[in-house]
Amino acid sequence: MTTTDGTRSLLAGGYRGATIGSFALVFLAAFEALAVATVMPTVSAELDGRAWFAAAFSAALAASLVGMVVVGLWADRRGAVRPLLAAVALFGLGLLAAGLAPTMPVLVAGRVLQGLGGGGLTVALYVLVAQVYDDVDRPRILGAFAAAWVLPGLVGPFASGLVADTVGWRWVFLGVLVLTGLALALLVPSLAQVEPPAPAPAARGGLRRVGLAAAVAAGLLALNALAGLPRGTAWPLSVLALGLALWSLRPLLPRGTLRAAPGLPAVVALRGAVGATFFATEAYLPYLLQEQYDAGLATSGLVLTAATLGWAGASQVQARLGARLSDEAALRAGALGLAAGVLVILVVAVLDLPGALVVLGWLAAAAGMGLMYPRITRAVLARSDARERGSASAAVTLADAVGAASAVALAGLVFTSVGTAADREAFVAVLLLTSLAGVGAVAVSRRV
Repeated sequence: MTTTDGTRSLLAGGYRGATIGSFALVFLAAFEALAVATVMPTVSAELDGRAWFAAAFSAALAASLVGMVVVGLWADRRGAVRPLLAAVALFGLGLLAAGLAPTMPVLVAGRVLQGLGGGGLTVALYVLVAQVYDDVDRPRILGAFAAAWVLPGLVGPFASGLVADTVGWRWVFLGVLVLTGLALALLVPSLAQVEPPAPAPAARGGLRRVGLAAAVAAGLLALNALAGLPRGTAWPLSVLALGLALWSLRPLLPRGTLRAAPGLPAVVALRGAVGATFFATEAYLPYLLQEQYDAGLATSGLVLTAATLGWAGASQVQARLGARLSDEAALRAGALGLAAGVLVILVVAVLDLPGALVVLGWLAAAAGMGLMYPRITRAVLARSDARERGSASAAVTLADAVGAASAVALAGLVFTSVGTAADREAFVAVLLLTSLAGVGAVAVSRRV
């Protein structure tokens, strides 16, 4: 049914299967990420693989970057359907391998498959949105995706912990595998109705692009591995590692992205800037509350709950506003909200104001993210040729992942260079870094 403003219900006949199935896949991918973080200490202890603990996360991150590029190239040639099915299959195989793993190295291999599939899954779903949904309806389905990423934050850790305590950690992986199969079953009838695009020639330099993605992953892994080294060694090596990642990333993004050239490059750059700002800040907020405000684990966790609610709420607001809120206005307002929220937290830390203000500041920052995240994706799709939406979707997800991973690593180096958890100055230094990143995001948002 079409409304007076030209939109259709996301559960209308032509959309229903795609909406339910894709929402479920996004939710399960997000749930799996949180579930793994919750149960990995237990897994590594039971499999006698504590030395592999960090590799279980870093391997998935590295593989996801390669998966994004491969699926982006494939989707440009064949559309979303085949790449999506392949990505889900890899994700499922990874879950199966992890759930049945007899040793930690086998589990890490499963995590590599999960990363390849999960990275490709996001890109393929973005291309599917462009193929299935009318432009006027895209803010709402992308808002639903945002909610599907955020909602597991409310239930994921508790549910995965409950499963691990009752039937065992293996069913955290195997249970998600079963649910992924059900989600795919809901989606397949809709995929059969998606008209494939006209066949496009293979992009030149496809293997080179995959190699560059692997180099980006290597640079990020090196950057994240340097925090434990002495300061005099860590900083020079970090500059080299970050330089390798950015040098390799540059050809994978629209021309001019690293200097935020107006148009599509600025939109992609904005995704990297806001990801860097938000996730590097988030990594230290519970730590700040616990160490500097004597908050307990449950109390400090409220800051993450506030972010979940703020992000999901603002995402639904932008979806309801639809065409009444332009993409450009959403990006500018969202960047301002994010930067303002982080600056509030910086002031709270500097002046030793009540810790409750940290929660309020983070609520504002998360609302800014919820307002602009779906619109960044829509803006990328709107500014991309139909035969380049796979590469464009891969570019925006790459910018997101690289921005977040590199900023978290640099924040860790800043923190350890300034002091320890007992030193308020160490937290202030991190918040100053992320505040500068937030201000940069505001500047980039003016160029979209």
